[in-house]
This record gives sequence, C-alpha cells and structure tokens, in this order.
Amino acid sequence: MGKGVFLSVMSSCLFGALYYYSTLLHPLNGEAIFSWRLLLTLPFLTAFLLFSKEWPQVMAIVTEIRQRPSLWLGLPLSAFLLGLQFWLFMWAPINGRALPVSLGYFMMPLVMVVLGRFVYQDRLSGLQKIAVLFAAVGVAHKLWLSGGLYWETLVVAIGYPGYFMLRRKLGTDSLGGLWFDMAIMIPPAIWWLFFEHESLSVFAQHPHLSWLIMGLGVISAFAVGSYIVASKLLSFSLFGLLSYVEPVLLVVVSLVLGESIADGEWPTYLFIWVAVLFLILDCVRQIVTQKQIQSAVKAEE
Repeated sequence: MGKGVFLSVMSSCLFGALYYYSTLLHPLNGEAIFSWRLLLTLPFLTAFLLFSKEWPQVMAIVTEIRQRPSLWLGLPLSAFLLGLQFWLFMWAPINGRALPVSLGYFMMPLVMVVLGRFVYQDRLSGLQKIAVLFAAVGVAHKLWLSGGLYWETLVVAIGYPGYFMLRRKLGTDSLGGLWFDMAIMIPPAIWWLFFEHESLSVFAQHPHLSWLIMGLGVISAFAVGSYIVASKLLSFSLFGLLSYVEPVLLVVVSLVLGESIADGEWPTYLFIWVAVLFLILDCVRQIVTQKQIQSAVKAEE
C-alpha cells in the first residue's frame, strides 16, 4: 500500500507541476500545448497497455464496435468531453483562470456524490449528506454574490462527471476506453499543430521550446503512469481520498501565478473546502470499517 500512496501523491504533484509548466511555453497558446501534450502522452499510454498486458481492453472495444456500430456515435462525444478537460487544464493557467478551474476540481467529487444518489440510487452516508449541504451553501453564496458560477468551474464540476457517466453507459470505462478517447483526438490535434497553428515555425523562432515540449511530455507521461498504477495498488476509498491532494496543489499553483481569492469569494471556497473535508472523513471511515471487517474475518478463520 505504501508504494500506491507514494505514486498517488507523486501523480498529484506532477499534475500540479504540469499546471504551472504551461506558463513556461509562451508563445504557444492553450490549444497548441494541449495538442502537444496529447501527442506525447498517447504513445506512453500505448506502451503501458502493452507491457502490462492490458491491450486486450482496447481490442475488446474494437470487437464491441463491430457488434454495435452505434458506438461510433458515442465515442466521439466521449473523446470531446475528455479533450475539453485536457484543453481547459492547459489553457487556464496561461489565461489567469487557474483558480476557477481548481474550484471545479474541488466541486467535482461532490457533484459525483449527488449524481450517484439521484441517477444510480446510491445511498448517502451521514457525512456525505453534510458535505452536500456545505457545498450547496457555498454554491448558493457564489450565486448570490455574482449571479452564477464561473464557466470554467462548471465545465470541470459537471463535465467530468458527465464524461464518466457516458463512459459507463457506453461500456468503455477502462484504460482501453481512455486510449480510444485520446486516439480519436489525435487527428484534430495534428491539424491544429501543423496546419492551423504552424507550430514548426514557432519552434524555429523559439528553439528552446523544443526542449520544454519534451519536458511537457515527460511530466505528463509520468503523471498519467503514476496515477494509473496507483489506482491498481490502492483500495477505491483510499485512492479517492488521495485524489483530493491535486486540487489543493492547483490552488497553490494559482496563487503562485499571481491570482487571488477576492474577499467576497472566501465564503464560497471555505464552504466547498469544508464539504471536501467531510468527504475525506467519510473516506477514512470507510477505510477503517473495511479494515475492521477484514480483521474480523481473519480472526474467525
């Protein structure tokens, strides 16, 4: 378990570093940085699937497509939803919108809890209900303050759960499904880089970008790899608990980049953070309960 915890925390740190790293790639815009990240990460994911002997997940989806051609209607939408998140993650820091995106990552688990209750009839624990209540107060405060949430916050908080729900509906909620989503995005990424954005001419004018782009690929590859391996080594609850490290680091990066939380917005952030704290407590409770059950079973044996 120790290795899994280390890899999970390392992946969060690397994603936080990636959040800051995009600001070093000027004059590349968010679309170009997103495209380069995609092109450099997909080969790593392919290699991981091959070496871990999980490539059959990809082939299983190929077989499913042959049996259900209608999947071709859902797969592009799935790829678009993921691409939107990847793009926003690279776009926000270089456009002064890192904080709204980080708030979206804090709200995302809460939205998933609510959707789980009303869409999949999951039962909410007492701590989860308290978390939802605090989150609702925080959102209500933001609505009262400015009449709405930031669009960047909504894209993350609603878009990611929508993406996960669509993958479950399509039956592509696996690493193979992630590979397909990224592969579908490759053609538009190539079009943007070499036809619309003319990245090669930018590199000719700024030679140092070649090395920085390679660094982008290395950081992204290790971040994704650590995240994938950690998800396999840890229990679902512990993995979910450690996932809250990343949005904390995103807020830190946002503040380092010069963004600030306005005085009137502090209550919104505080209520959301308290809600997340209750979710963390609930995850800890589940882990403790699971260990107690396992200990009891071993004692009976």
